[in-house]
Amino acid sequence: MFCRNQTARATVARGSALEMEIRRGKFRKSLFTDTSQDSDIQKKIDHEIRMRDGACKLLAACSQRDQALEAAKSLQTCSTRIMAYMSELQRMKEAQVMQNIPRRSSDVGPMDDRLPCKGKVAISDLRIPLMWKDTEYFKNKGELHRCAVFCLLHLGGEIFDTDMVIVDRTLTDICFDNPIIFSDAGPGFQLHVELYSCCFEEDYSTGSTPRKLASKLSSSLGRSAGKKLRAAMETGPGSPVSNGGASPLLLPVPSVQGPKYHLLAHTTLSLSHVQDSFRTHDLTISGNEECSYWLPLYGSMCCRLAAQPNCMTQRMMSGWLKVRQCGGDPQSWSKVFAVLQGTSLFCYHRQEDVETNIEPVFTIGINKETRIRASEKDPHSKAQNICISNQYGGEEVTHTLTTESREDTHRWMEAFWQHFYDMSQWRQCCDDVMKIELPSPRKPAPITPKQGSLYHEMGMSGIKDKARKKRLLPHPPARVFCCRITLCLLRFVLCFRPITATGEVAGVGLLKFFRKHDVPEG
Repeated sequence: MFCRNQTARATVARGSALEMEIRRGKFRKSLFTDTSQDSDIQKKIDHEIRMRDGACKLLAACSQRDQALEAAKSLQTCSTRIMAYMSELQRMKEAQVMQNIPRRSSDVGPMDDRLPCKGKVAISDLRIPLMWKDTEYFKNKGELHRCAVFCLLHLGGEIFDTDMVIVDRTLTDICFDNPIIFSDAGPGFQLHVELYSCCFEEDYSTGSTPRKLASKLSSSLGRSAGKKLRAAMETGPGSPVSNGGASPLLLPVPSVQGPKYHLLAHTTLSLSHVQDSFRTHDLTISGNEECSYWLPLYGSMCCRLAAQPNCMTQRMMSGWLKVRQCGGDPQSWSKVFAVLQGTSLFCYHRQEDVETNIEPVFTIGINKETRIRASEKDPHSKAQNICISNQYGGEEVTHTLTTESREDTHRWMEAFWQHFYDMSQWRQCCDDVMKIELPSPRKPAPITPKQGSLYHEMGMSGIKDKARKKRLLPHPPARVFCCRITLCLLRFVLCFRPITATGEVAGVGLLKFFRKHDVPEG
């Protein structure tokens, strides 16, 4: 069920986590009374709020250090995503308000509403060097300081986190090898890279603390009062519990205990930092050596930042054209199917050749130095010519294109101008197609082995193997067990029977006993 007003539909569901945040005064409801254009972002916000609440509950229930660190990492990521989605929604609201404001005639001027194309931005091979002291790294002296670190990378409404890495003085670099790809970036993007750190040595086993406390209090307060207190703590924080007909006992909601990540360093990357190679960027370091989460950073970050505009990887325009090459017969025209993509206009004999990846008949270069103009072929004809000129070795080469109508010429010219505009905005990214590697699937978190000796681990593995074999093998009959026991006894008697003081061999009486009672010997 949704709330409604007279002007628009509010997509904030009653009873949802987002409505709770609005009631607390953290968000304004006016942000959500809008058209269905913003419904996707609002759903993302509501999803992240629920994920954040789940991370808080998981963090409160964790009993192991690794689990608590992963839960705290998820909590930090969800909080960052909520703030980013809210900022994105606010920007959309402001843009809608500016569009609805009427302009005066004096304010209206020649404005170009052309927008650049979107593209992909990928960051990979992330390295953050460390600068340990000589006594710590080479001489291995001093207290072993370990921290759990991870990176948050957000560009617009897209936010990604890296795997968690445990860092100590045995490492010289913090490495995040898996590439991260942002698929909806514009040429004016701002890629924020944030490094978070948390001390690893602290005790985070807080999940069983309330139960232990309840057990101790119940034993000290007595059976009656202790039973009520234990029941209250097991029902959960903030839940009313019956108190023998008196007023209900309402326990205060405890704050979420456990590890907390702190911002250690950050930087912002833009289009000027894009380069199809490994490059170093400066880091802004937060905190100091007195902080528990401190790590001796060198103050720089190395990574490979690549970008692929859509104009370089997608078809921007396609259709049938007649082409006359430079220096050819003025009456010789070749009908081709042309595709505008990247820095070329590919010309094919048939349209099916594009899908089957057949090599084009010829290619016309389309780059930042290309000149294009439109001219009429005949004043009394509807057809028009498009002249494309390029410089090759100091010589100008011109190709003439002909369309069937003025509308087709206008569509091709508009596609060319948009293509030139995209290349001017993405700049060096349109010189050549940069390679972007696909990220590999994340490996599951390793299971922390139980503490114990090597003998204990070997014994447990032997018991597990025997139990598995026992489940697979059929249950043998009783006579087989009897034969096996007899065979073992015979081997023991024959191989290890000692000679007594009288010269007799021990164990002969046992053999006579087996033969007398018809016990099988093997």
